[in-house]
Amino acid sequence: MAGFRSLARQVRDPGCDTALRRYSLRKCLERFAPYGHRATWDHLCRRHGFGPEDRELDPGRLVAALDELEEARAVWLAYEERFAARRRREKHEGLRGLGALDDWHRRVWGGNGVLRCDDPSLHPSDPLPEVLRRLIAALERGPGDSCPVCSGPRIEWSPSLGPVCGDCGVGVPRAVLTAAALPRPHATRHRPLAPAA
Repeated sequence: MAGFRSLARQVRDPGCDTALRRYSLRKCLERFAPYGHRATWDHLCRRHGFGPEDRELDPGRLVAALDELEEARAVWLAYEERFAARRRREKHEGLRGLGALDDWHRRVWGGNGVLRCDDPSLHPSDPLPEVLRRLIAALERGPGDSCPVCSGPRIEWSPSLGPVCGDCGVGVPRAVLTAAALPRPHATRHRPLAPAA
């Protein structure tokens, strides 16, 4: 199975046909997809001007999408390296217990679904590296009262993801929200049903 860097080389290879280069970019999302596979693909398509089903497209657009994805991956991997170093220090000092942040981090190791989106068409429009930098700043800063990505105050509850930003659509790690900002689990993102007449 090819790794991210091997797939990235195929996306950049002008000797490969466009369909293979597109396929390789999609396969990169199996290794790193911050919003989840479908939402990250939708994000890259919108930002770089090609359709999700386009088979023959400008290779320059594919490479630009890959550049954004690679930069975001580098941001996340650097954070994971700092996180792992911190955990090693803590273990060396005898601190073995895991907090909420550590538990969340274990589930998203590698960068897949860091900011999973319930709806693949609802996600931040900002560049992925910038979005991840905002998340990392929030993770390092501590709990706040709004979305760490868009600063939106509407945190809602999704049965599948838990806290979700009602503005940009990302699943928000509980560790970055204060208790007051956390929505109640029974409060869903759906509108209430109209009463029967």
